[in-house]
Amino acid sequence: MPDRTSKRPLSPTGVLLATLGMGMVLLAVAGISMLMGTLDIGPAQALALVTGRGEVSEQTRLILSEIRLPRILLAALVGCALALGGVVFQAVLRNPLADPFVLGVSSGSAFGAVLGIALGLGFEFGVPALSFAGALLAVFLLLALGIKAIATESSAILLTGVVINAFFTAIIMFLLSVTTDAKLHAMLFWLYGDLSQPDYRQLSLIAPVLFAASLILYGFSYHLNLLTLGEHTAMRLGMEVVRAKLVLLILVSLMIGTVVAFSGIIGFVGLIVPHLVRMAFGPDHRLLIPLAALGGAAFLVAADTLARTLVAPTELPVGVISAFLGAPFFIFLLRARGSPWNRF
Repeated sequence: MPDRTSKRPLSPTGVLLATLGMGMVLLAVAGISMLMGTLDIGPAQALALVTGRGEVSEQTRLILSEIRLPRILLAALVGCALALGGVVFQAVLRNPLADPFVLGVSSGSAFGAVLGIALGLGFEFGVPALSFAGALLAVFLLLALGIKAIATESSAILLTGVVINAFFTAIIMFLLSVTTDAKLHAMLFWLYGDLSQPDYRQLSLIAPVLFAASLILYGFSYHLNLLTLGEHTAMRLGMEVVRAKLVLLILVSLMIGTVVAFSGIIGFVGLIVPHLVRMAFGPDHRLLIPLAALGGAAFLVAADTLARTLVAPTELPVGVISAFLGAPFFIFLLRARGSPWNRF
């Protein structure tokens, strides 16, 4: 396969300008989201709160700073992580339909969360802690069962993830079938993605992990470009394929496990956003990684805004909105084999 990344040489200035442009899109989406909700808040009130100039009622201040802002920040961090996971998994597995949940990390995390809810643990610490532990268990099983596959065929890694997914899904179904009605609603709402209980403590835990992981992933941009050319080509060009794939899989799995522990399962973000960015800007990961991260943040902020406003005052799980958007897109990708949408 020819190296298509060489057709679009990138300069640091070009990467910076494109990243700033996508950052402006994210800020615009976040600004609109701040104003939308069951209580209408005008731009003047939001601007007065940000600048400290002008009078703002206590109710407006609480809604903007204690409810909407942390929720928008959580959605942005989760969307960023999921999109980055999609970029990496699609490159490592060379599968355009791969997303962050393909290796069983999400089902392992969901198993931990559902177990925590069944045990009566709280959402402030107990459920996220068990959810993260479940993600770690999924990563351990992946490495234990698929370590040889990592050195050979990426399709074997994919199949290992499918098996892990099936295993944890069966346990989750068992827990759902034996739990009481009072806990069943909380389990189902979490399984479909829930951003309705954010706080700044969660953000202080997620943000450093995501920032560090993003910097490391960007350092692997060249390796990801080589992996999309094929493993044999990458090895001939001097890349240590096995070590690079192990580092990338572990890093992204832990990053996804961290955000899923606080957000629940939100699908299709890692499928839709990388493809849209790749189609618009090309497959070079030096540009794809920052744009997909910011694009994923903007996408999930927009999706969560729809989730809390479409049928207000009732609130939908954000995973329902992402699935409505992602399922048709997934079918489109299946039908568009050979098109620029699913080429690396």
